[in-house]
Amino acid sequence: MASHDSRPLSPHLQIYKLPPTALMSVLHRGTGVVLCIGTLFLVLVLASAAVGAENFAGTYNLLSSWFGYLVLFGFTFALYAHFCNGIRHLLWDMGYGFDISNATKGAMASFVAALVLTVLTWIVAIAN
Repeated sequence: MASHDSRPLSPHLQIYKLPPTALMSVLHRGTGVVLCIGTLFLVLVLASAAVGAENFAGTYNLLSSWFGYLVLFGFTFALYAHFCNGIRHLLWDMGYGFDISNATKGAMASFVAALVLTVLTWIVAIAN
């Protein structure tokens, strides 16, 4: 005979919607990891350039492929998202934006700002 527990189950991610502040918290941690890994790749790119033109040619071909552009676009977004969210945290350190409404607006604004800055950066990069 199975006993039925009357306690409520914890909400699962499939039914529980994270608030924008929680999503930005997760994104901030994720972009920090991406930036660490991306910095290691940057060192490898610089090392390949330092070794010589033949070595860098392969690296350039990889970075100028569709996959390379996708990785560089993602790295650019991670940089701006981490930066914009860091500004939001700086404002919190100064005592601004702690109430739920402003915290949510700040999370949304930092995400949108990161997207806009990423797209603008790539527009400028491709135009030149």
